[in-house]
Amino acid sequence: MNRVSRAVLGMFAAPRLNMREDYGKVRRVQRRLATLTAPRYRTPYREASIDDGGDPVPVRVFQPKERRREDVLLFFHGGGWVTGDIVSYTSACTTMADLTGCVVASVDYRLAPEHPFPAGLEDCYRAARTLLEDPQRAGVEDAARIVLVGDSAGGNLVAAVSLLLRERGYRGASRQILLYPVTHWDHDPETSPFASVHRHGEGYRLTNTEVQDYFELYVPDPEQRRDRRVAPLMATDLSGQPETLLITAELDLLCDEGEAYGRALEEAGNTVQVHRVAGALHGFIVLPRFSRSLREAYEVINAFLGDDAAGAEHHRRQEPA
Repeated sequence: MNRVSRAVLGMFAAPRLNMREDYGKVRRVQRRLATLTAPRYRTPYREASIDDGGDPVPVRVFQPKERRREDVLLFFHGGGWVTGDIVSYTSACTTMADLTGCVVASVDYRLAPEHPFPAGLEDCYRAARTLLEDPQRAGVEDAARIVLVGDSAGGNLVAAVSLLLRERGYRGASRQILLYPVTHWDHDPETSPFASVHRHGEGYRLTNTEVQDYFELYVPDPEQRRDRRVAPLMATDLSGQPETLLITAELDLLCDEGEAYGRALEEAGNTVQVHRVAGALHGFIVLPRFSRSLREAYEVINAFLGDDAAGAEHHRRQEPA
């Protein structure tokens, strides 16, 4: 990991910020950075919403430079359920669209602490359920073309949404991609069952203290943090889940719990691929396109999505939402 990348990923580490007090400042800085790094050569997105009869859920729809796949990636951003939004993730979603050749629909779910659990989860659930029930609203004929994708807290939301869809009797996605997801509730190095929490909980992009701050803002009730909708690894029934690609970062405190969730899914009879990016820090999906970690991740993601060049030639160029 070069010094520039390490510095960027360490900008908001907990020792420098009290996330419980400074989350507003972090949001403002993220938006400024997003403005500075926004693509200048084109406008790669449009604003839309997903309406199921309740309050519409805003989305930002990104078109790739070259559409190579029919799939639509329904994306839930990271940020500890507290920071991050469709603005700050514009560059990452543009990269995702271009490197996969897929349309990306980024969901602007509600954030804590203004909207604590389960508000953000319900927004993501409603967006996924609506498009899976009526895939033409996503610009595809077959709901199997809708892939759920999320990073960090967004990966947590993907896992929780898939659990809820099955539990509530709705059609689930056929595929999901979880990028360094949060899957457990305990990140205290004194009590966590995961070695990566002990090894990588200080000094890197994401720290034990920061994760704890996020949980306190997202789920104020400590007992509720053990709920499967907050900590999917606590679910007693993981059957009937989508085919899953789970990508972890070697130097991330969430590495072991993410891989543990992959094993639990596989033990429950699901098809799972787990890939650990060596030398990577938490949050690498937002790095510039020349990043080794990001390039490696997209090689694995593209292999998981498969070759759809023939189908793309006949794709009806509709747009989601």
